[in-house]
Amino acid sequence: MSQVFDLAIVGGGINGAGIARDAAGRGLSVLLMEQGDLASATSSASTKLIHGGLRYLEYREFRLVRESLTEREVLLRAAPDIIHPLRFVLPYRVGGRPWWMLRSGLFLYDHIGGRRILPPTRTLNFRIDPAGEPLQDNIARGFEYSDCWADDARLVVLTVRDAADHGADIRPRTRCETARAEDGLWALRLSGGAEERARVLVNAAGPYVSRVLSDVVGQTDPVRIRLVKGSHIVVKRLFAHDRPYILQNHDGRVCFAIPYQTNFTLIGTTDEDYEGDPAEATISAGEIEYLCRAVSAWFRHPVAPADVVWTYTGVRPLRDDGATAAQEATRDYVLELTGTPPVLSVFGGKLTTFRRLAEAAMDRLAPLFPGMASRWTANAHLPGGDFPRDGLPALRDGLVRRYPFLPAAMAARLAQAYGTCAPAVLGDAGSMADLGGVFGADLTEREVDWLKRQEWARTAEDVLWRRTKLGLRFAPEEVNVLERSFAGSS
Repeated sequence: MSQVFDLAIVGGGINGAGIARDAAGRGLSVLLMEQGDLASATSSASTKLIHGGLRYLEYREFRLVRESLTEREVLLRAAPDIIHPLRFVLPYRVGGRPWWMLRSGLFLYDHIGGRRILPPTRTLNFRIDPAGEPLQDNIARGFEYSDCWADDARLVVLTVRDAADHGADIRPRTRCETARAEDGLWALRLSGGAEERARVLVNAAGPYVSRVLSDVVGQTDPVRIRLVKGSHIVVKRLFAHDRPYILQNHDGRVCFAIPYQTNFTLIGTTDEDYEGDPAEATISAGEIEYLCRAVSAWFRHPVAPADVVWTYTGVRPLRDDGATAAQEATRDYVLELTGTPPVLSVFGGKLTTFRRLAEAAMDRLAPLFPGMASRWTANAHLPGGDFPRDGLPALRDGLVRRYPFLPAAMAARLAQAYGTCAPAVLGDAGSMADLGGVFGADLTEREVDWLKRQEWARTAEDVLWRRTKLGLRFAPEEVNVLERSFAGSS
């Protein structure tokens, strides 16, 4: 217990990961603790978008939308392997938001964020555009605009990997049991009996932020938190093209239908106030029916609960701004620095703004660390992302040339998951046999070994549902074999 960390961070979701990376890159000593797997809660249960939040314009969240749109292109440059541009289709039908309102909102969306890379909005005639084919006959026109898709859990893991590469001490499956003030420092007792000390405690525990303050730190929550449950469903692919839809619901909310993992469509999200343990949140039958109705109101072929092949649910910790409905609650973030020794608590936030939130956090802490280096993440790549934003096809083709035994689909998946780190995953393999056994889909022993060594994977669930997203393609017996491989290596 000789080392004193500059920052001890509670929470291995996107905000804790972002702060750890930023701080470590400025030369601070960082300890990151996460009670479960990295990104095992809210940060892997998102709609998987890097976006400005078109609907937030209705609630006059102009600062948040502007910052989000600016960050959209920063992150697209930083991680072109796991973040990709998409053209979203917004159909119009009488009875929803008026045409002029949609057009005005999209004009503002195109211009307030300093868009440089992504193309602007255009109108669509569904009588001739392929995006109209799956829609009902009475839907004749709409819009197409730009946003981005992201592999949310990999974004967290790669951010943590970058923090570790800059010297951060990363401890998944480690709970901070108590934090007490002692000689001007935080004395921390961790699960398993370890003890550490830190100058500043960062509480980035997501939906547990209030619980950490009260139960671990012993402080009163300075900001009211509103827990909002968001659920998603996945069904077999609903349309042939690669453009997602943003659909207006009868209740004024919007619903996304997004191409997912080649053969599926991701539908979400719901917004419901939630009470209880976030770890126990699950989708309800009512939420499944709601999402099915929302999509069926627009597509020719209705979606029924029986079509659902997978669901997931997350609980978002939103700042309680007094909004009447859960969907109206702000997605903006608040940082509160309190006490001596200091604790910095993170309230709210969203996937898109994690890098800026981390910069804002370091700005708040700057007076405590006068020798700290300046901002650096705006022009830095995440691990594997050091190639041109349109260079993924070339990266895939380079893998095929270097490893000619790889099936084309496997090369594409590896390039998209690991970017320029893909050759390090494959190593000196000269044949498929050199990659070891195949657990299922195209997941090999060598890739799993990489995930264990480099990305903190400790269970089959870590690999299938967060690191690779191959869970939808695994049969139950294949999952069992993968689970046994972890049991054998423990």
